[in-house]
Amino acid sequence: MTVEDHHRPTPLPIAESTRPAPPHPDPLAPARIGPVELRNRVIKSATFEGVTTNALVTDALIDFHVAVGKGGVGMTTVAYLAVAPEGRTERDQIYWRPEALPGLRRLTEAVHATGAKISAQIGHAGPVANSRSTGLPSIGPSTRPNPLAMALDRAATPADIQRVIEAHAKATRYAKEVGFDAVEVHLGHNYLASSFLSPNLNRRKDAWGGSLTNRAEFARRILAAVREAAGDEIAVLAKMNMADGVPGGLWLDESLRVATMFEADGNLDALELTGGSSLLNPMYLFRGDVPVREMAETQKGIVKLGMKMFGNMVFSHYPYEPLYFRDFARQFRDALTMPLVLLGGITDLEAMNTAMADGFEYVAMARALLREPDLINRIGKDRNATSLCIHCNLCAASIFTGTRCPLVIEPAH
Repeated sequence: MTVEDHHRPTPLPIAESTRPAPPHPDPLAPARIGPVELRNRVIKSATFEGVTTNALVTDALIDFHVAVGKGGVGMTTVAYLAVAPEGRTERDQIYWRPEALPGLRRLTEAVHATGAKISAQIGHAGPVANSRSTGLPSIGPSTRPNPLAMALDRAATPADIQRVIEAHAKATRYAKEVGFDAVEVHLGHNYLASSFLSPNLNRRKDAWGGSLTNRAEFARRILAAVREAAGDEIAVLAKMNMADGVPGGLWLDESLRVATMFEADGNLDALELTGGSSLLNPMYLFRGDVPVREMAETQKGIVKLGMKMFGNMVFSHYPYEPLYFRDFARQFRDALTMPLVLLGGITDLEAMNTAMADGFEYVAMARALLREPDLINRIGKDRNATSLCIHCNLCAASIFTGTRCPLVIEPAH
């Protein structure tokens, strides 16, 4: 539990009705998201794959998404495709440019051949970018130390803000060109747009800081630009924090208001609800074991040493439980009419049916599909099938060497 959780109000559980529940959609039956037909309501949530080199598509990236496509998901999400070179978290991460397009087209065509749809997660890492790796200065809403790069984030200028907005639109046009069915705008985890929403990270005194309306303006303009570029040809989703999980960060009282703004703007086909800060509290998202030693081994120099010495104090522990974001997300479901995607602790059909009964239109899965890419097909054949994922989070320690479940034993060749 973080300090924040001690002084923030606990979300009130929503009372269960005594009346018979109305029929809800079968999560494994065909559905629509915006203009896109899906074979079911299960989305592979974005998990950084860590298998690209020179910021270009590799066969390993294609294999990663083909596996979950063959495994039965309705749509898989490629994470994460930066809209600007300084918006990468590390140098080998793909960013949108002409040189990347042929590989991205190979990727979309390969996934389509499995019967699945494919979404491109687009965004700018902002203070989560590692300028030591990219060789480019990182930006954020305000000047602050960047522990990843052991440097300072530069406060974004109005020109930077406009450039990033336009870059999202350009990325969307590229995504359409190479065959993506959807784009998912990354507004979570204290990446750039999320950091502007955070009262903790956004200390600006101009029109982009201060009130919630000002802090939300950047994200709203990004979504408007993306919607205009997408037209009615591809779906537009966004991934947004319900809570940052850090003292002084975005919390439900404000994130609900932001989501209401997004709904009023009418630029989204669906909103995926998440939480946590890749910068300040990543385990708020993952829940389960905290493999500090394994994560430290992926770092270098002083960062590696610091994680080994202080990692147990820095990385909070949150016990895993099924549907762990449900209570938060149901408050969004009550307040909104737009389609919502529920993630967090969804590993079997029972959890999916619970989400559908709550009124969520889609579910997102990540770690369970790293463990078993064919889990959805397995559930389709045996509706009582359960995931083999044990929530050890060792997959989180593999993201720089190829995101995978280390418990899976690869067959000998």
